[in-house]
Amino acid sequence: MEIVKLQNEEKKRLTKRSQMDVESVIDVVKNIINDVKEKGDKSLQFYTEKFDKVKLDDLKVSRADIIKSYDKIDQIIIKSIKKAAENIEKFHQAQIPQELSMDVDKGIKVGQIIRAIESVGCYIPGGRAIYPSTVLMTIIPAKIAGVERTICCTPPLPSGKVDGAVLAAADIAGADEIYKVGGAQAIAAMAFGTETIPKVDKIVGPGNIFVTAAKKLLYGDVDIDFIAGPSEVLIIADNKANPTYIAFDMLAQAEHDPNAACVLVTPSESLAESVSNEIQNNIKYMKRRETIEESLEKYGKIIISDSIKDAVEFANEYAPEHLILMTDYPENILKDIKNAGSIFLGELTPVSAGDYGSGTNHVLPTGGCARMYSGLTTESFIKKPTVQKLSKEGIENLKDVVIPLAEYEGLYAHAESFKRRLLDIDK
Repeated sequence: MEIVKLQNEEKKRLTKRSQMDVESVIDVVKNIINDVKEKGDKSLQFYTEKFDKVKLDDLKVSRADIIKSYDKIDQIIIKSIKKAAENIEKFHQAQIPQELSMDVDKGIKVGQIIRAIESVGCYIPGGRAIYPSTVLMTIIPAKIAGVERTICCTPPLPSGKVDGAVLAAADIAGADEIYKVGGAQAIAAMAFGTETIPKVDKIVGPGNIFVTAAKKLLYGDVDIDFIAGPSEVLIIADNKANPTYIAFDMLAQAEHDPNAACVLVTPSESLAESVSNEIQNNIKYMKRRETIEESLEKYGKIIISDSIKDAVEFANEYAPEHLILMTDYPENILKDIKNAGSIFLGELTPVSAGDYGSGTNHVLPTGGCARMYSGLTTESFIKKPTVQKLSKEGIENLKDVVIPLAEYEGLYAHAESFKRRLLDIDK
């Protein structure tokens, strides 16, 4: 891998990295969305046959197929799914916010209540890999939040079925329905509803450029989690870090996608050389070698910084989806980290821990969007309506606030609605 100095031009190039150019597919996706809106299930069947090469009569996965899936999977996988689900549930259960009620002044009581979004659609990608882990990451927090109806859409396999582990994970997580539909057509179906697939209030989950474009176009018709692009990792390491661990963390991230971004920043030139050698020595043994090589060629980089402090400053500018702090005392650096989707402390904490089983969520912002928002949480499925109640004393205490401001803004009926109440309490 190329080893370079941390300079301004390199910073600018890397911070742009592999953001999805959704504009390149907007017209295609618009046509798909319009077709699904107008033709419903018929359109879903057409696009499934066109893109997935599968002809489907029934879009919904039957309960019988879900039950059968348990017998088709190695029990080690079932056990892994259940343990991962348990950890994910524990972590996300702790994220439920509390309702509040308080008196801001005499007679003025205000508060906040917690209500779940009523229906959610979870998109589970297919194609390059199978993702039962994403099933758990999207459905479990929704269920913990109290979502009444949680559905899944995922592309079918060439057999017309859905992968058994995906079905088992959906069942374990508590999905209400599972549909064999992928791509932009699945997003449109969940946004508008069809004869088979119900309309939902929010859509979450990662996907390819067509899925991402559909989410972007349909935001407003339906809520979404965020626009996500190719996966990425940034590693900050000192001279004591294990080069083998770093190399495999970068190889692991690169195998996701040819556009995945993998960056190491270190002040140690000897570590940089060792990591580069480790990658070259091990890449030939990787099952997804072609994908890894393309990813590292396009968006892989080893950067020499002047110090760990400079590395941290660059990390905050880069705002990675995954940030690994592989230093002697990572907690000392953590206090200076401002922008990251998920942070992994110490050399014994690989990204794969968060991807599968530590309990944190792996649906995370990419492309620098960690500067603006966080990954999927239980609160992603919650609304927080505010509440207020005034007594006679409260009306009196607010009259010199509400009436002058309403009249200044030219909203005289607002002021009058307040004055009428004042007249009544003065009687």
